[in-house]
This record gives sequence, structure tokens and C-alpha cells, in this order.
Amino acid sequence: MDRILENALYTVNEEVDFGSVKIADDVVAMIAGLAAQEVEGVGGLAGGSKLGNNAPKGVRVDINDGKVKANLAIVVNYGYNIPSVSALVQDKVSGAIESMTGLKATDVNIRVAGVRIRSGR
Repeated sequence: MDRILENALYTVNEEVDFGSVKIADDVVAMIAGLAAQEVEGVGGLAGGSKLGNNAPKGVRVDINDGKVKANLAIVVNYGYNIPSVSALVQDKVSGAIESMTGLKATDVNIRVAGVRIRSGR
């Protein structure tokens, strides 16, 4: 499998005559943001972005030579252990990127930007 990075698109050239597959950086960022929000204890991404428009706020990815460095800013729900939640986010994001894109997640850096206090408790 030959991979080439061009203009924020990661091209995957398979050995078939059907054409090529290109994955935009924003798609990898979207995958990272969605995976992070699946972890129990994560209250959201910093900036309160909606995941429907390009790359979500609070997520940045850099792709070089098939390797992804992801930086996420998250909000942790009050009462959860921050180091444990952060480690789970790193595992979940890394696994999602690798399984969905075939890219290798070499770095998943987490910045805890806030704590969410749930009302009504």
C-alpha cells in the first residue's frame, strides 16, 4: 500500500484500478473528536464546537509520512479522575484513527481545558 500526502489530503493508493482514496485532515480531526467524546467522563471538547462543520474546535491533527499527531482540548466532568480520563481518551483516539484510516497515531496529546459541573445533582 503506497501513501502520499498532498495538500492536507492523505492519499491511499491501493493496487486496484478503481481510483484513489483521499482522507482530509479535517476527517481525521473529526474522528479524533468523536472518539474522545465517547469516553466516560469527557464533558465535551473545548470551545463547545459542533462536529458538523470541518474540524472540530479543540482538535488539531498533523499528518506526516503516514503518522498522525493529534492535540485535543477536552472538558472533564466533575468527579472523574483527570489522569484516568485522559489516558482513556488517548487510547480511544489512537485506536479510532488507526482502525478507521490506517494511519499510525504516534502522539495523542490531551489538554484539559475545563471541568464541567452538572446541574441538578
